[in-house]
Amino acid sequence: MAESATRQVFNLYLIKPSHYDDDGYVIQWVRSSIPANTLAALYGLALDCADRRVLGPDVEIRITAWDETNTRIRTERIIDSIRAAGGQGMVALVGVQTNQFPRAVDIARPLIAAGIPVAIGGFHVSGCLAMLPETPADLREAMALGITLFAGEAEGRLEELLKAAHGGTLAPLYNFMNDLPGLEGAPTPYLPRDVVARTGGMRTSFDAGRGCPFLCSFCTIINVQGRKSRTRSADDVERIVRINLAQGVHNFFITDDNLARNQNWESIFDRLIKMREEGQNIRIVAQVDTMTHKIRGFIEKAARAGVNRVFIGLENINPDSLKEARKGQNQITEYRAMLQAWHAVGALTYAGYILGFSGDTPESIERDIGIIQRELPIDLLEFFILTPLPGSADHKKLFLAGAQLEGDMNKYDVVHVTTPHAVMSDAALLGIYRRAWELYYSPQHVETVLRRSKEWGYDPQNMMWKLISFHVPPLLEKVHPLEGGIVRRKYRRDRRHGLPLENPLVFYARYAWEMVAKHARFLPIYLRYRRTLARVMKDPTPYTDTAMTPVKPGEYEELEIFKSTHGGQTAVDKLRKRAAARPGAAPIPTAVPAPVTSPAKAVERV
Repeated sequence: MAESATRQVFNLYLIKPSHYDDDGYVIQWVRSSIPANTLAALYGLALDCADRRVLGPDVEIRITAWDETNTRIRTERIIDSIRAAGGQGMVALVGVQTNQFPRAVDIARPLIAAGIPVAIGGFHVSGCLAMLPETPADLREAMALGITLFAGEAEGRLEELLKAAHGGTLAPLYNFMNDLPGLEGAPTPYLPRDVVARTGGMRTSFDAGRGCPFLCSFCTIINVQGRKSRTRSADDVERIVRINLAQGVHNFFITDDNLARNQNWESIFDRLIKMREEGQNIRIVAQVDTMTHKIRGFIEKAARAGVNRVFIGLENINPDSLKEARKGQNQITEYRAMLQAWHAVGALTYAGYILGFSGDTPESIERDIGIIQRELPIDLLEFFILTPLPGSADHKKLFLAGAQLEGDMNKYDVVHVTTPHAVMSDAALLGIYRRAWELYYSPQHVETVLRRSKEWGYDPQNMMWKLISFHVPPLLEKVHPLEGGIVRRKYRRDRRHGLPLENPLVFYARYAWEMVAKHARFLPIYLRYRRTLARVMKDPTPYTDTAMTPVKPGEYEELEIFKSTHGGQTAVDKLRKRAAARPGAAPIPTAVPAPVTSPAKAVERV
């Protein structure tokens, strides 16, 4: 009894915040789309600290993990819970990106006022401190409120933070940006099943490595996680996968910015292949670069390891724009071969495409989307407005030059214009961004993608829902598909600090009307998709088009992707010169295997 009476409880709340819509309400869903990798990493680190009793043998660390994109955060309940347990605890707002920083601070306000320690970490804090010569105003204001800021990664450092919070000695700032930890043997990233279940597809996430060797000017990864690859071992990855399989989670998102540059990719794939051959059901979404087909065995082993969907940072089809972004590793002369290599193993392809490079105009963007539709076998294309995110080289350059930058961090979500464009007005850039979704997901192209899907052996109905999930959020919710979800939730009191609370009758009446109106607009879109699907399924005629045609010599003179821009023609000329300088070189371009046509093999991968 005496031992029980002296036992203390320290409540640790790990929260991945969302951000605000244009009306100041938290963007939240019944089911969100993307699992929070940082939340999984911090939960695993916290479990390790709890198991080791880092606060003392008589202090129990109780951990709660919430992702605000699918869970309402009730700060008053956090306060009551911590006080009921004796007043010991802290709240860590984790993985906070720039557009989420204002919301993170707003969550912290009432907690700080109640005397509860709060720390904020993530890419915004880390990126600002890594790249800017002085601490920006929003970080200074957060520290002035009493919020602790954490820059860097928490492996090997969370224990220090918890001890300081427990002892009442938290510093205003912890900066570990100059000392990035190794990952091999680190505690296992993990989220309980009930947290994972709030995401669509029951999918969890983990990083097999961090860092990227490239120099993309718009990227924050290289300045926050470094350019040197730091990786988990095959043993580490197997442990992550098995602990999730044990709780019924089979879908994984490997969040490495570029899994193809993970030094341990082959040993990791070999381990996953072995597990699948033992009968384990493992399905993986991974991010890769545009030159993966040049890495011997990578694509083939990825498919065998369970990678059934790949996200590719295509970014643009104009080499001049790619050069502007310092993305020289992207060669448009390799795009078709790379995409067809992924289709050859039955993987679905997602591609990111950036709008707003200096040479872009509404007309050139519309032209390029048409070229992509006709000539590149991409299944799902997602658009981003070029955004100088704090932590990127673009942001640092503009900041030091005193350029005009959007002051509201909430708008740094790649769907708002945050700095003036060279030739387009803000309205024109925003307009073509919104129109881009309608252009790509036009009825004609939806039918084309479904016909390709059927021919390649994918489940066309599954593909239909994927197309809808990317088409609808920008159209009806005005959010990026990666921020989308199933059924929007909105709470009157969860409004941005400084904005007035609306009258309940006005708020709930408008909310109800919005829900009815959105579903009314969704219904004809859905029915149109269903009619298109039915037409495709009934048509027995074999289908092919330019994008599906295997790469062949001579296509440089035929395809618009190479002829439509000066940069494209220059890229072809350079490739031909390099080929001519290699005696006995194979014809340019080199063909790749034809995509799989066995429905059984492809459906298994979907």
